[in-house]
Amino acid sequence: MQDAQNVIVCENLSFKYKNSEVLHNINFEVKHGGIVGLLGKNGAGKSTIINILMGFLRPNAGKCSVFGHPSFSIPPHVRADIGLVHEGFTQYDFMSVEQIEKYYRAYYARWDRDLYYDLTSRLNVPKTRKISKLSCGQRSQVTLGLVLAQRPELLILDDFSMGLDVGYRRLFLEFLRDFVDSYKTTVLLTSHIISELENFIDEAVILKEGKIISKDEKTSLLNNFYSYTLPLEEAKHLKKDEVILNIEYDKRKVFIFTFASPNAFRDYLSKRQTPPSTIKKITQNDMNLEDAFIGLTGRY
Repeated sequence: MQDAQNVIVCENLSFKYKNSEVLHNINFEVKHGGIVGLLGKNGAGKSTIINILMGFLRPNAGKCSVFGHPSFSIPPHVRADIGLVHEGFTQYDFMSVEQIEKYYRAYYARWDRDLYYDLTSRLNVPKTRKISKLSCGQRSQVTLGLVLAQRPELLILDDFSMGLDVGYRRLFLEFLRDFVDSYKTTVLLTSHIISELENFIDEAVILKEGKIISKDEKTSLLNNFYSYTLPLEEAKHLKKDEVILNIEYDKRKVFIFTFASPNAFRDYLSKRQTPPSTIKKITQNDMNLEDAFIGLTGRY
């Protein structure tokens, strides 16, 4: 399995819930050793894709495979190589920190007890403390410890930062980064906090209303996607089209998002008879991953 070029493949994936189409012709791959962010606003379809990948849902059209197996029929020995973190992951909260480790240990051949206790020891709570008595952040650390101790080849993290304060989110990502670097684990994750993924993911698959609107390596996206500013009065005539992908307004300025380079964008405006005095007022903005995400999906 580790020699497979693509760990996850989704081809022409579509899914309907009752009469509502949730996913529209989704195509993407996750290569072995890659760290891919599946990003989008609430309702974009991220969790639906995760549920299809894990076999909890079956697509209405298209196909999805994990380690070469159809997602709805992953063999048990392959599923043991998949670590899943999602909201409400820890089901046995009547157990203690120590008891739940012993329980999970029996199901995984590569179980690494030291990984689990390396992380949970940072909680500064007794091993006898019941999971139900832990805070949300502490439970997340137990969850991550249980998943990493499996030594999975693939990690799927669905909104792992939900309900965590900044300290626990940072600890979560730092520990996860060390783990991925050490074991070359493949990762697919979703998160609402895009800024924290800036130095973590290799590739971003960005969803909007059930469709993929961008699929690129993070560095390539940031190098080829642009944001420009114009005074509000100077830009009132501009509208979204095949070049201008998004326009955002504030009280005094207009923010324009496009894949057109500065020279290409000025040429585009010139061909539309934009006054040279307006073109001279164009300012290019620096962008990080969160800026690019907003530029592609919109603020609202």
